[in-house]
Amino acid sequence: MPVRRYTDADRIAARRRQLRRRLAAAGVLLLALWLIFLDSHSLYRRLRWTYEAARLRAQNEALRQEIATLEEQLRQGISDEMIERIAREQYGMRRPGETVYRVED
Repeated sequence: MPVRRYTDADRIAARRRQLRRRLAAAGVLLLALWLIFLDSHSLYRRLRWTYEAARLRAQNEALRQEIATLEEQLRQGISDEMIERIAREQYGMRRPGETVYRVED
């Protein structure tokens, strides 16, 4: 089998092919990084939006349950004692001449 000798032109062509492959790999890497982190609809932002949407759905469900509880209380009628308790606990109201001491946990 004859031994092939590489000429300078062969070496230059091989280096160009190697350089093209490296540039293509670098371009693909840059494109991937752009799509994952920097684009306005990047994968990172989409994941953040997904978690935010899930959190907001859970919050929405909790508020719906609170609304249902409050509507049930309205249907049952609110007594004067309940109104006074809500005024004292939630709004810090007091009767005239009364001193209120709040204990925070």
